[in-house]
Amino acid sequence: MSAFESASALASHRMGSSMPMAARTTRLDILKSRAPKPGEASFFYHDHHFHHDAVKVLPGEYFVTTDDMLIMTVLGSCIAACIWDPRVRVGGMNHFMLPEGGGDTSGRYGSYAMELLINEMMKLGARREHMQAKVFGGGQVMHTFTTMNVGERNTQFVLDYLQTERIAIISKDVLDIHPRKVCYFPATGKAMCKRLAHSHPETLETQERKGSAVTVAKSTSGGSVDLF
Repeated sequence: MSAFESASALASHRMGSSMPMAARTTRLDILKSRAPKPGEASFFYHDHHFHHDAVKVLPGEYFVTTDDMLIMTVLGSCIAACIWDPRVRVGGMNHFMLPEGGGDTSGRYGSYAMELLINEMMKLGARREHMQAKVFGGGQVMHTFTTMNVGERNTQFVLDYLQTERIAIISKDVLDIHPRKVCYFPATGKAMCKRLAHSHPETLETQERKGSAVTVAKSTSGGSVDLF
């Protein structure tokens, strides 16, 4: 039984079987009411396109679950690693901005974000030797970032990290010049990536620095969907 099913059963018992179905506690109600862990995504909504309860992962955040829901993020030069353990059907996503942060324990930095994601998955029964990864992002979305190679550095970091940890990378969509919208279904390990229009890269990068993936999702559109 998943965390949502357990909480839903408890809520239904407390309210009584005579309560009308429409008034019973939904999964979104439960997700929105619980206190998030440090760095855990907490922007929950219902995605009308995929007809799934969903959570948006902002820069520096992660989310791990066994529930059949959608995890979404929008990337510029940042990286999102989507990791899945097919044996216990636990999946999660992170969103980091730079490879290292000088010892700063923040999900904005890849070295901490990867360990945080993996450790949270292991708490739900996942094992490193069974994990599979899908990697997205690392785009050069601003001309001013060319000399810094932020997207390339982020991409090389996550590929090296996963190789060192012996976590298989089964698909990736990285580098190039496009921002990306990533939709991940942790119950099945399925990931979808839409390359967004590259019409306003400066706006995207500014919002990404501020950690406003919600605004980015509303201000970018276009591109095609690739299935992995």
